[in-house]
Amino acid sequence: MSRPERTPAGPSPGRSGPEASAPLPRRLLAEETLIVLSLSLLASAVFAILSLLEAPLRGVTVASVSQSTQLARQIFGTLFSLAPVWLVVYLVRRSGEGLEGIGMRWDRPRQDIGRGVLLFLVVGAAGIGLYLAAVALGVNRFVVPVPPLGHWWTVPVLLLNAAEAALLEEVVVVAYLITRLRQLGLTEIAAVGASALLRGSYHLYQGWGGFLGNVAMGLLFGFVFTRTKRAWPIVIAHFLLDTAAGIGFILFRKHLPGFG
Repeated sequence: MSRPERTPAGPSPGRSGPEASAPLPRRLLAEETLIVLSLSLLASAVFAILSLLEAPLRGVTVASVSQSTQLARQIFGTLFSLAPVWLVVYLVRRSGEGLEGIGMRWDRPRQDIGRGVLLFLVVGAAGIGLYLAAVALGVNRFVVPVPPLGHWWTVPVLLLNAAEAALLEEVVVVAYLITRLRQLGLTEIAAVGASALLRGSYHLYQGWGGFLGNVAMGLLFGFVFTRTKRAWPIVIAHFLLDTAAGIGFILFRKHLPGFG
């Protein structure tokens, strides 16, 4: 008696490749789509619309419209700059690591805020003096740390920009990057060092003082993250540093060289 032919093991006909896997939930697909667009051409579309409002094809630009689009540009610029942070959050949630995988779970607010304030005091006390000394020695440029002055929204946008810089740098360059480099097999020192060098490199527009100061800050923040497994303290410290620098400039700019 002949044996019946066996059907080869494997996916059923018409169910191969990507189609064989279960589709992602609609919410994840929608979020993924918005992130990709935010990192590509959605920003261009939004700023093109604002540009059209600022300079109509015919007639004269209305001053109130121009003022409104200035604020809109500030807000949308911040939102689109935060797209990489959104991408990191999406990736760790999709992978199953969750926010706790990069130390971003908001479950110890008092402890995180306390550590953030302490870091701010330590870095701020040393950083301001070194920064001004570097400018005086000619190894650093003086960077105006505020949005356009003279508007009712100057301080709110300053706070928004400070939050943007704090989240972008500390979530992407410290929490995410160091976590992934450690998973790739780098030692703690190598991962923190790479993160700090990256931070210093994109501050080279300030000069060598800005580079060295940010490398030192990157090393401190990196080791705080690896030892505590928490990202919120360094985010809070960075936010306070940028806020203090901006408000300090607004209040005391007349006493600074070239602004009196």
